Amino acid sequence: MDLATFNALPAADAAATVRPCADVDPWVDTVVAGRPFLCRDTLLLHAMRAAADWTAADVDAALAHHPRIGERASGDSAEARLSRTEQPTAAEATAARIAEGNAAYEAKFGRIFLVRAAGRTAEEILANLTERLANDPATEALVTAEQLRQIALLRLETLIEEPADPTEATP
Repeated sequence: MDLATFNALPAADAAATVRPCADVDPWVDTVVAGRPFLCRDTLLLHAMRAAADWTAADVDAALAHHPRIGERASGDSAEARLSRTEQPTAAEATAARIAEGNAAYEAKFGRIFLVRAAGRTAEEILANLTERLANDPATEALVTAEQLRQIALLRLETLIEEPADPTEATP
């Protein structure tokens, strides 16, 4: 969707567009309320600032919609489609080690392991998972929130295109 179209959407439709990026109600509301945006960079900066203060409850709510790393999201929702494009395919041995790491992570931290998978190989994800298993819960909560912010911004950047003619974004 181009930025001008996003700017012109009714609030409920704009929220439905943004929600697959991160299902955090205050963040979605803040991003939608910031419209109209003159350029995509302004939108992304606004979204990044709105995500800066996510609480543990915000992160937990968003994690409820993320599949485990190594598992393909099912369904036809926008969030599932985005997730399927982000995770790399792993060799069988790497996939098995990621599955084992997921189980250890969930046992230690009580939530799924989340990492910005886009642009990373399965081996890099496994290394990140292994490193993060050494974190204490407070540190890991901060790391998880940062990974969620990165995912949200990458998804938003993917969903909202800059218009070919920048004057088209001006209300």
